[in-house]
Amino acid sequence: MANQEHILDDKITFREVILRIRNWVRFFVGQWKLIFLAGVLGIGVGYLVSKFKKPVYIAETSFVLEESDASGLGQMSGLASLVGVNLGSLGSSSGLFQGDNIMELYRSDNMMGKTLLSPFDSSQLLIDRFITFNKLDQKWKNKVDFSAIDFSIDREKFSITQDSVVKEVSKLIRKSQLAVDKPNRKLTIIQVNISSKDEAFAKVFNEALVENVNSFYLETKTKKTAENLRILQSQADSVRVILDGSLTAYASSTDRIPNPNPLLQAGIVDAKKKQVDVQASSAIYSEIVKNLEIAKVNHRNNSPLIQLIDSPRYPLTRSEIRPLKGMVLGGLFAGILMVIFLYVTALYRIHIKAS
Repeated sequence: MANQEHILDDKITFREVILRIRNWVRFFVGQWKLIFLAGVLGIGVGYLVSKFKKPVYIAETSFVLEESDASGLGQMSGLASLVGVNLGSLGSSSGLFQGDNIMELYRSDNMMGKTLLSPFDSSQLLIDRFITFNKLDQKWKNKVDFSAIDFSIDREKFSITQDSVVKEVSKLIRKSQLAVDKPNRKLTIIQVNISSKDEAFAKVFNEALVENVNSFYLETKTKKTAENLRILQSQADSVRVILDGSLTAYASSTDRIPNPNPLLQAGIVDAKKKQVDVQASSAIYSEIVKNLEIAKVNHRNNSPLIQLIDSPRYPLTRSEIRPLKGMVLGGLFAGILMVIFLYVTALYRIHIKAS
């Protein structure tokens, strides 16, 4: 029974809550000078930050990615089956990449490294520009001697240090400067944003990254059908050479005996053989040409459409803290910090020291 009364005594009533809030309000009002001073200091700091913090430039590219329509191939497959042609062997590589995967390609080390090693201008690469502007040669001077590193050599000849620098720079860009997203998940529009304090770097890097990734995507997406097309074209050329040779041999054989004796069949055996070769080569060539034309249609249908909508142009979008905004945010932040500090200090004095 005594324990139950103790539990009831520990409960806080609504009246006690109101009284405690009132006491804390009075406490903070009594400390208004400290809170006001902190706010003034925060306003000053916010103003200085807005003045000395470099603006961030955003290079934005948007494009439409339209995947190939399988319905066209289905209709062509139905027509081809009527003449005994199976399009399964000419299948597309649509399962290799799906539309959303191109967004992951933008974040891959391979594409980031290839772009960083692209030229910024006639005198330096993009990675050299990034290192110079961000002063990484000074920040990493204890770990890397940049004066002894040449990124313009073949990537296969890179040392471990060079590869490590490329990966670290790629990680920095991917973490805080690269944004790849779909503004609307229902649409096929993709946006690629690069933000940097170096306006020229943001623009050139964005353009190079979009070019490298989209070219790689197109090449890989159509790699299988392109290989089928190349093989069929090579076979068609080879069979055509054989067919031309068979026609020439048949004509020569016929010319040797222009008027054969119908009673002597041995004289026309060679011509008959050449004629069979011509007929066989003609049939094979006809089938290969038919498959070749279907493969061309399949290759065109399998090629995705990537159409640029917007590309970065000077002047780039500029993101910066305006003086008024910096002063307001600085004052509020400093005032809130002072209130928290006073609250924690009061609790410490009441509960810790009192005990």
